[in-house]
Amino acid sequence: MSRYRLAATALFSAALLAGCGANADKPPAAQTKPDEVAAERAKLPPADRALVEAQEWCVVNTDERLGSMGPPMKLDIRGQTVLICCKGCKRKAEADPDKTLAKAEELKTKAKAEREAKK
Repeated sequence: MSRYRLAATALFSAALLAGCGANADKPPAAQTKPDEVAAERAKLPPADRALVEAQEWCVVNTDERLGSMGPPMKLDIRGQTVLICCKGCKRKAEADPDKTLAKAEELKTKAKAEREAKK
């Protein structure tokens, strides 16, 4: 294998291990404290916080609670708002709109069930 190909492979592997793009310096969701997530969500306007609470997880990286990697980001996918955990997930979310919209609906159903179970 050439030095260039080896270097490119090493860089690609490092990027994969780093996590979700721009916020790779943030801890994984499993290590993020609930008050840190709440603090990030509090930075959003009330209408956006309601969207976050309805979806709860990133449509791409479904292990990440929205707010665990900084303020969640809104995307418009075919006229519908979906949320992602960071800029690193934007390209994947936009690459397959049908899959993204289906996952958003699935996550909303899951979040609603969790809320109802807590009552």
